Amino acid sequence: MIKKVAFCLLIALFVACGSSKPVVRTTKEPANKPKPEVVVRTDKKPVETPTQPKIDTTPKTTTPSSQTEVLEATSKVKVTTEIVLAYIDKYKEVAQKNMRNHGVPASIALAQAILESGAGTGDLSRQANNHFGIKCHKDWNGPSVKHDDDEAQECFRKYDNVYDSYQDYANFLRGRRWYDPLFKLEQNDYKGWAKGLKKAGYATDPGYPTKLIGIIERYQLQKYDAEVLGTDYVPTTPTTPAVAEVKPEKQKPNVDQHQVVKGDTLYSISKRYNISVEELRKKNNITENAISIGQLLQIK
Repeated sequence: MIKKVAFCLLIALFVACGSSKPVVRTTKEPANKPKPEVVVRTDKKPVETPTQPKIDTTPKTTTPSSQTEVLEATSKVKVTTEIVLAYIDKYKEVAQKNMRNHGVPASIALAQAILESGAGTGDLSRQANNHFGIKCHKDWNGPSVKHDDDEAQECFRKYDNVYDSYQDYANFLRGRRWYDPLFKLEQNDYKGWAKGLKKAGYATDPGYPTKLIGIIERYQLQKYDAEVLGTDYVPTTPTTPAVAEVKPEKQKPNVDQHQVVKGDTLYSISKRYNISVEELRKKNNITENAISIGQLLQIK
């Protein structure tokens, strides 16, 4: 029994000596501790993305060279090229419609309207929508306005709109026999039409044909005739002035009498000599407005 106890103590002592090893303590890093930042050094410069220049996509409009023109028919007005071009663009279709229905060249209708109405800016055109300077005449029963022309306060036709003015203009030419020779001309003969209108008495201005032809050629209005006729349009070089020139004011003649010439009226003579129509009538014992070519009128 004693031997067994001593043997067990010996074994226990041996085990205790073999297990006495140094203790190594391990401390775990916290799970949420941030990792050290790794800095990578480089000598290369950062690559810059090139910026594309901004492109302006706004449409650019080109303004045609502006020129002031003087148009003189029922009134004297100054207009710019832009105003005339805008007028043509607005009324070219109604002029072409009249050409198809009534045979009046679109170029002639547009040129007359531009001249007579000052491209829509004249007093008569603004007050009465009258773009062709058509007076009342005996067959007119519609509305009217008073306007100074060859004589003071003459009667002119008034329309509800400009398109009615174009329609009445075509009817006016078609309904008077003295304009019949015009409709025997070729519809693309704008020069013949311009001269024929003056010959038939549409206007008293001796330069009327020249003014119409000038407007047509400058703005190439004959191309609208070609569109209606279905023919090739050939641009022409303007050969005549496009608009009326500004004439110098006439000096008062140093005479006592005036001999009546074609186109004279008591009103135009009174303006020329700076006297009233009433005074002119009294000096010459005239009771009406009628005067005759070659007649001598006392001025002083």
